[in-house]
Amino acid sequence: MLTLKTPVSATVEIKQSKFIAHLVPYSAFETTLQHLRTEHPKGRHFVTAFRYLNEHMQVVEGSSDDGEPKGTSGKPSLAVLAGHDLIDAAVIIVRYFGGTKLGTGGLVRAYTQAVSDVVALAELTEYIPQVEAVFTCGYSAVSQVEYLLGECGVSDVEKSFGTAEVRWNVRAGREVLEIFFERAGRRLERLC
Repeated sequence: MLTLKTPVSATVEIKQSKFIAHLVPYSAFETTLQHLRTEHPKGRHFVTAFRYLNEHMQVVEGSSDDGEPKGTSGKPSLAVLAGHDLIDAAVIIVRYFGGTKLGTGGLVRAYTQAVSDVVALAELTEYIPQVEAVFTCGYSAVSQVEYLLGECGVSDVEKSFGTAEVRWNVRAGREVLEIFFERAGRRLERLC
């Protein structure tokens, strides 16, 4: 499975209709959709498709035709995401109607092309499921824990300071966290 590193967009124009495809991480799907509706008030349709893994590691998929004829936009867009084995990704295609009807086949081709073009522009990387870990340490170990987290590439970090200790909530790939805890156990066992 693959996922994207950063959001990307691409525009396709077919018979004066403009299709602006935005590929984003699934976590940014709702906020990006709201932003695009505000940014493109004259956009006729906001077609969507998404794929992500739930807590049971099952693929969850969804799509919306947003007023286009049933099955001509959302499902073809989703098929492109699935065909590239993308996960934790969503695509939103803003359509400006150009005055010429494309027909059902033309719509399927247009949306498929828009999503294929935006996927081709995306920088893709292997998808690594994220797991969460919670641990505590004394104040004297905070700088060493921060250093080890950075050294291991753990960037999704939240910490809260209590009266006697610091509580850490981190998210990363399972192997990355195993390496961190192995290194932390060797270096910090006297401090934590």
